[in-house]
Amino acid sequence: QALSEIAGMGGGGGDLQEIRARPLTERKVDMHGFCNPSDFQRSPYLSARGNIANIFRGSTEEGYKAYHADKYDEDKNPNGIINFGTSENKLCFDLMSKRLTQTDMNLMEPPLLQYPDWKGHMFLREEVARFLTYYCKAPAPLKAENVIVLNGCGSLFSALATVLCDPGEAVLIATPFYGGITQSVFLYGNVKLVYAYLDSKITGTSTRPFQLTVEKLEKALQDARAEGVIVRALILLNPQNPLGDIYSLSELRDYLEFAKRHELHVIVDEIYMLSVFDESATFHSVLGMDRLPDPQRTHVMWGISKDFAVSGIRFGTLYTENQDVANAVASLCYFHGVCGPVQHKVAQLLRDRGESVAPYWINQVYLRANHARLKAAHTYVTDELKTLGVPFLNRNAGFFVWIDFRKYLRTGTFEEEMLLWRRFLDNKVLLSCGKAFECSEPGWFRIIFADKTHRLQLGMQRIRKVLEEREQEILAEEKEQPCQSEQDGKADSTDEVIFVSRHQEPTCAGSSNLGDLIGLLQQQMRSSDWLQKNTAEQFA
Repeated sequence: QALSEIAGMGGGGGDLQEIRARPLTERKVDMHGFCNPSDFQRSPYLSARGNIANIFRGSTEEGYKAYHADKYDEDKNPNGIINFGTSENKLCFDLMSKRLTQTDMNLMEPPLLQYPDWKGHMFLREEVARFLTYYCKAPAPLKAENVIVLNGCGSLFSALATVLCDPGEAVLIATPFYGGITQSVFLYGNVKLVYAYLDSKITGTSTRPFQLTVEKLEKALQDARAEGVIVRALILLNPQNPLGDIYSLSELRDYLEFAKRHELHVIVDEIYMLSVFDESATFHSVLGMDRLPDPQRTHVMWGISKDFAVSGIRFGTLYTENQDVANAVASLCYFHGVCGPVQHKVAQLLRDRGESVAPYWINQVYLRANHARLKAAHTYVTDELKTLGVPFLNRNAGFFVWIDFRKYLRTGTFEEEMLLWRRFLDNKVLLSCGKAFECSEPGWFRIIFADKTHRLQLGMQRIRKVLEEREQEILAEEKEQPCQSEQDGKADSTDEVIFVSRHQEPTCAGSSNLGDLIGLLQQQMRSSDWLQKNTAEQFA
């Protein structure tokens, strides 16, 4: 059935309102983001499931294929493609390579070369429990028996979807979100995602762009249930990818209480928890809460690929108090295990305590340097965006900035978004477009800033070139079509939306910085009737 839907699918995937209006059970598998239907040919050598796996590709597969064929190298290929699309930290190779090659890492004992407990060697699970107890600020020591080790969080999503849902059932998630989750839950488990659509407008209970609220979760859940879709779980990303949002304790409690009311499992991905690089922002782990509303249905994952800048070392960990879930996931660890020598290295990395109770090297050397480098890179990229007059969400977590390029789209469609994405690629810079994150509004892009200065500078130059050319083209088009309304196709559909903003828990009125204030004013003035509405008398 899925194959026939894919083969018979139209090109554009439909207008958002049209897609939302269509019942969930009648919606075709939206593979437009994952493959080109015109290129699809069913292989006689594969099963139906195998054919789906063969064509189920990320929306930027075209970009990654081009990137791997033409990688930028300062000496060997200076005109190659710069990758601002893959969420990797490229700022700490010096620190990690030095730590991972020290003598304590190079142990080789018989147990490391033999089959382990599929949940992971106990020495590693004990170290993970102590590590998470400290960094998640758990009110009581976490238990090693609740820890499971797999080769990455993608495998964890896949395993959890398989053991919590039956084929055809669904998991609730807010959009935009890291698109790899779609692949993880679907390819093995045939589990769907139900979307709670977030948007940039500040209305009702939303006090910031793309804010997740319980009302939005309730609506998405009730819509799905009204159409006969069984929803088994909720996925929370904290810090959120691609937005960079950090949920407050009260927000986390609201989401968990919502899930408890509806008997939903909650899968909390905290893979960027140590990549909060500004002291003004505070991360709260679910494991640090005094009381979980439904501990048997709350499952937390973390890994080292982001926070320790080693995405090539496949390691992820699950913490769950539910032993039924733990044992079911462990049975799949046979396919997703971590080799013994790597388990030893990870344990050594996490236990680097030195003389103090807290991990010494991690706190005093690595995190201090990593946060300073992330902050400097983030400042450089956001300053460039401010100079260009480009709106963005100003957050302090993760490796990414969520950017609003809607003013560079003439008609505001996902097709036009893809054309702009390809134009960046043609100019040798790879970004991720909003469609890859199931964003409901065309024109949003994610840029990765956790990169070396010379690549950031050259990449931003290439982005600037594309945007300036596009701006001139739009001006020329508007001269040819002067009758078009000023509001048509513009980025700002409402005056109250402010994108260049920093979300913090309320402190004092004077906490805004000058850069944010300037950005705020720039955004309001872009609306055609702003000066008419906001007169000097009103300000007085």
